[in-house]
Amino acid sequence: MRLLLMSDTHLPRRAKALPGELLERLPDADVVVHAGDWVDLATLDLLQERSRRLIAVYGNNDGPELRARLPEVARAELDGVRLGVVHETGAARGRERRCAERFPELDVLVFGHSHIPWDSTAEGRLRLLNPGSPTDRRRQPHCTFMTAAIEAGRLTAVELHRLPPRR
Repeated sequence: MRLLLMSDTHLPRRAKALPGELLERLPDADVVVHAGDWVDLATLDLLQERSRRLIAVYGNNDGPELRARLPEVARAELDGVRLGVVHETGAARGRERRCAERFPELDVLVFGHSHIPWDSTAEGRLRLLNPGSPTDRRRQPHCTFMTAAIEAGRLTAVELHRLPPRR
């Protein structure tokens, strides 16, 4: 099972559209995950139309229309992997402990908010992934997203993809 992970798209404020490289990967993904801060409904509609399966949440910058269509926290079992998605996890310091306590039933938690890519493991079991943002790099050198796979009940092949600068 192939996963495409993104967050913090902030369209159309931070960019006019999702990057072509990310859109080209949609047909290859069995599951697309978006960890909030869409800002516009058009991006949600686009991903719902083009994704085989979309697992998504709203973020702190998402208004009432997005909040009406998306949960604050999403959970799904994907080929034996218990996945969760949430926008905010708080400060980097203590994140692993807080998330392990808040989500003891999960194997993987995808989050956003900071626009800073993150890949760590809490208490030897909960994998924490932040794909960064494909449209707003903030203080990071690149805009980013992630891909991953699930094989035999395990998350594998997690890869951070750096996007070229927009022109």
